[in-house]
Amino acid sequence: MPHLTSTKKTASGTELHTGVGVPGFAHPLVAPAEWAELTRPGTPVHWVVLNVADGPGSRPDPHCLEAAGRLRNAGVRVLGHIDATYGARGFGEMISDAHRYIDWYKADGFLLDRCPTERTALPEIRRTVTTLRAIRDDAHVVLGHGTHPHPGYAESADQLVTFSGPWSDYRWSQVAEWTADYPPERFCHLVHGVPGGHLDEALRIARWQGASTIYFTDRTDRTDRGGRTDPWEAMPGYWDEIVSRIGTGVSE
Repeated sequence: MPHLTSTKKTASGTELHTGVGVPGFAHPLVAPAEWAELTRPGTPVHWVVLNVADGPGSRPDPHCLEAAGRLRNAGVRVLGHIDATYGARGFGEMISDAHRYIDWYKADGFLLDRCPTERTALPEIRRTVTTLRAIRDDAHVVLGHGTHPHPGYAESADQLVTFSGPWSDYRWSQVAEWTADYPPERFCHLVHGVPGGHLDEALRIARWQGASTIYFTDRTDRTDRGGRTDPWEAMPGYWDEIVSRIGTGVSE
């Protein structure tokens, strides 16, 4: 299979410290159990994205404020969702969103969703990331490309989302050669539609491709009764299984 051809180099016996990056559940009023589950002691969550209303919203949301506070008190990073619209969104708009996330929700960092991938957009993304770190000390910045971008982006952020999509694509995916120059902590994979019987395989692919932050779900991205179903808005049916397997590691 193609994912077996990775040249990713890891030290023998090195623990990758695999953990979960949650791309954002539904509103806490709609999914209270999901948000509460993330604060359970020992749950290996690297970060959780807070997306109030396609961004921070127009005013503070008390329910989101409470959920974010519980996560931060549990030692979990809360990232504000900022839509980069593949480079079409203005710098000022994105920074305005960031200020609101910091002022209202004390965000620990940001996910720049729909981040561009091409080299020509790199200077503007660098400018945005530099500004985000200027307005929030120690901001954890994740660039949500969803695919492998130009390698220059790896120098601009803490993590890159180099895969976001369905299991049908992920199981045959290949890793870009340049990622071998960076540790697994720099990469994240978000995969929906993963059948429970293939969870071990999905975890192995992430390890072979060198991504230590993952989110796998059996939920699917589909249109139902005229509306789109977001695969990330609910917790996967095998959440407890993911937590236990990450804790024990996955043998290759």
